[in-house]
Amino acid sequence: MLIALKTWLHKVSPSRDPLEAYQQTGEDVYIEILINTYSQDLFHFLKGQSDGVLAQDICQKTWLTVVEKRHLYRNQQTPKAWLFSIARNALLDEFKKQNRLCALNEQYSDAVAQDTLENENGDLYQAILTLPFLQREALSLQLEGFSLQEIATITNSESETIKTRLRYAKQTLKQRLGDKHGE
Repeated sequence: MLIALKTWLHKVSPSRDPLEAYQQTGEDVYIEILINTYSQDLFHFLKGQSDGVLAQDICQKTWLTVVEKRHLYRNQQTPKAWLFSIARNALLDEFKKQNRLCALNEQYSDAVAQDTLENENGDLYQAILTLPFLQREALSLQLEGFSLQEIATITNSESETIKTRLRYAKQTLKQRLGDKHGE
């Protein structure tokens, strides 16, 4: 509610891209709008790729990067896609530091948080967590509402590669969930 009052007092135009406005002005009200708008989606995506603690750390790094490098934003992109690109790169950097990057394409990696598996009840969610990293990432981004082209941009991949990852992910989920519910 407090952010709503701050926004109202600053007379922020809702039709204006808050990331573009932040890039141009550097006013705190715009970064607050961005955080309120995208932080939950960003955390949810990161938690699906790692554990809760790492997801929180990467979220914080992402927002710090936005503050430090706001001049790099180009309004041809959607703000959400740019934020997810930053977060993905920070996550991959952290995986490299922890020597976990080599396990990203394995069928099931320890990069998936055990606490997430224990706290979530849904069969679908658990099945998604067992996908290889790149398939899980593409599917998670699609579930966040990104187009194929946006997913390709975020992951620095070709759109055909993304289509393939999504197809394999959906086939695997269909097989696993079909086997589980067919018993």
